[in-house]
Amino acid sequence: MRRAPVLPTLIVGLAVAAMVALGLWQLLDRLPKKQAYLAQLAANPARPVIAFPLFPDDSLLFRRTVADCHPPITIRRAGAGAAGFRLIATCAVPQGSLQVQLGTTHDPRKEVAWPGGRVSGYVSHAPDSRSLIESAFDHRPQAMLLVADTPAAGLESNPRPDTDGVPNNHLAYAIQWFLFAAIAAIIYGLAVARRNPTVVVTGTRR
Repeated sequence: MRRAPVLPTLIVGLAVAAMVALGLWQLLDRLPKKQAYLAQLAANPARPVIAFPLFPDDSLLFRRTVADCHPPITIRRAGAGAAGFRLIATCAVPQGSLQVQLGTTHDPRKEVAWPGGRVSGYVSHAPDSRSLIESAFDHRPQAMLLVADTPAAGLESNPRPDTDGVPNNHLAYAIQWFLFAAIAAIIYGLAVARRNPTVVVTGTRR
């Protein structure tokens, strides 16, 4: 029987070890941190009201907030899944701009006239126009959005804060890495077995 090739065995062994390590990292590090973060978000709506954060801070998502929206104001539409479309106002503020989700509609041509003023609601993420590939290389934090409690006239109410919309895929990632490691080990084991076939010796009768 021939020995298993040293270099391929080493490469596959290192690859399997790396995949197992990535799975453990997702399971033992990333998953507990995400669970703690989700617990914080779930508790945020009950915390005291804050001034709307003009700079991104994901720890403030779902916090109750208030802000003043001053003209000039522009209003755009963005997709809202099953709710259809959401109308988002961009307002002038001394430090830059403020985005306010005024409400939702199923009418793709819906327009509203909203004069601005004091708005109360909760902190969320503004729509992100970056593609999945762009976001993988562009690590700028996502802009913040004030989701209004009371919809503008003619619009439907905004959804309530819900952590179900925050992805938590770390357990699935861990399982994937463990499966990749197992598949790689099995495939390599089968390849080595085929390289070293079992020799069957048979006798002959006289």
